[in-house]
Formats: sequence, structure tokens, C-alpha cells
Amino acid sequence: MQLQPVPVFDELSPEAFQKDYYVPQKPVVLRRLAREWPALTKWNWEHFKEKVGHQRVGLYNNVKSDAYTPINRADDYKTFGEYIDTIRSGPAGWRIFLFNIFDHAPELVRDFTWPEHLMKGFVKKFPMLFVGGATSITHMHFDIDLSNILHTQFAGRKRVLLFPYAEQHKLYRKPFEVLSLADFSHYGSAESKLDYTQFPALKEARGYEVILEHGDTLFMPAGYWHHMEYLESGFAMSLRALQPSLGGKLKGLWNLAGMRTIDTLMKKTAPVWWYERKKRQVFNNARRALL
Repeated sequence: MQLQPVPVFDELSPEAFQKDYYVPQKPVVLRRLAREWPALTKWNWEHFKEKVGHQRVGLYNNVKSDAYTPINRADDYKTFGEYIDTIRSGPAGWRIFLFNIFDHAPELVRDFTWPEHLMKGFVKKFPMLFVGGATSITHMHFDIDLSNILHTQFAGRKRVLLFPYAEQHKLYRKPFEVLSLADFSHYGSAESKLDYTQFPALKEARGYEVILEHGDTLFMPAGYWHHMEYLESGFAMSLRALQPSLGGKLKGLWNLAGMRTIDTLMKKTAPVWWYERKKRQVFNNARRALL
């Protein structure tokens, strides 16, 4: 992989953000965007346990999906309080995916403001909390609705890999899915599972790398591929904004209503045949990308 650091600024003017990052769709980290949010100091494990500790949540492990894995099926369930106790006691490869904590504690929305001075189109019904224990992994994927994302880290450190959507075939995207066939777990370390022999196009993939810390906000442009590894137990919030163009909105709608429906149906009716068919197409696409 050919990686460069994500640009980092304490803050940017709306004009500079639009001109240099939003319009050209390039990632950037803003260190002080959330500095005046009450959430930056109020939100912690005890606060969340008090607010929603009794809520039952789905947990996801580090195992990559295969031919039989249903879309977004949880691997275990616990109350949020039990889960917090688990990940605070030591490394725990479990994460919570797309938990809308604000449905259960709507008063929490008063603890942050929507950064509409940077971009418009926020989907205000769906701010999402992402929580993970140290060593937990969010495998390489892009967000199915193709929204622009502002992802703010509130606790713990997290390593993030980012690639433009156009790199999809070098990343071995599985057809009708938002996932990569390759395993990026522990990339860059002695425990790396990246197999350049099986996935040679990865060597040509051009992307970015960054470590997010408390208070950092990462702008992830629409359709950007991302892989996240929790270096410490922590949580972050994503604020999503629809693309301004009608074409961008329609592509996101197709992914949600069309592409995912087809994939779910085929996984139920002919999982092995469908998986092998997609796998062949993955490698054909990668070979063409290399040419």
C-alpha cells in the first residue's frame, strides 16, 4: 500500500475546508472542531452507564464475514453497562456498530452542535455512536449510503486507514457489498494479515493513515474506504451529511434498497455459489485495475 498522512489542522475556515477538502473530496483532521462541545468533557463511561446502561446492544467480534454471514448480524448481546465493564477491564475485541444512543437518551443531543458552517445536508435523525474495546477492529469497508462523515473521537486512540472510492478494485471489493475480501488486520505490524501474494493489487492502492485521539474530528468524504483498529478502548460519534448532488443521493439509495437487497437474497438462497461467483469477479476486477 502507498500511504500518506491525513492532513491535520487545529481548525480551518469554512472557505478553506470547502475549497481544499470538501469539494475535492479529500480527508482531513480538525483537532479543535469539538472543543466547545459539552460532550468533550461530559461524555465518559460512567455518564453513558447512567444514561443507557440497561439498554441491550448487539456486539460484533473481529471475524471477517464469509459466504454465510448475514448483513449486520450481531455476534453477541449484552446490556450497554455490561459491555462497558468488559472493555474497561482489559483488551476486548468487541465493538458496538451503529448504536443510536440518542434514541434512548435524547437529551445527549444538547451536548454537541451540528457543524453546518462546514457543510450542509446533515441527517439529524441519525447521529451514531461507535464503541470498541482495545484490539477490536472495524474491517475495511465504505459506508453504504455514501454520506460525507464527520467522525469525532471522544475516548481512546484509534488507527484509521482511508482510501478513495476509486481504489475499490485494488482493495478487492466484493460485488454487491461494501466490504473488501482482503484482511487488513494489524497492517504494518508483525501480526499483519495482509497477503500481497494473494492480493497483489494492494501494493498499488493509494490511501491515507492517521491515529485519532481525544477531540479529533476526521472528515471522511463520501464513499471513502476505511479500516479502523482500536488501540485503546474508546468511543466516537459520526455525523452524516448527504451528498449535495442528486446523483450522489440516488447512488446511496440504490446501495441501500437495491444492492443490499439482492445480496441478502442471494446469501439466503445460494450462499456458496454466490460467494464463489463474487470472489472470481473480485480477482478479475483487480487484474484489470493493475492494467
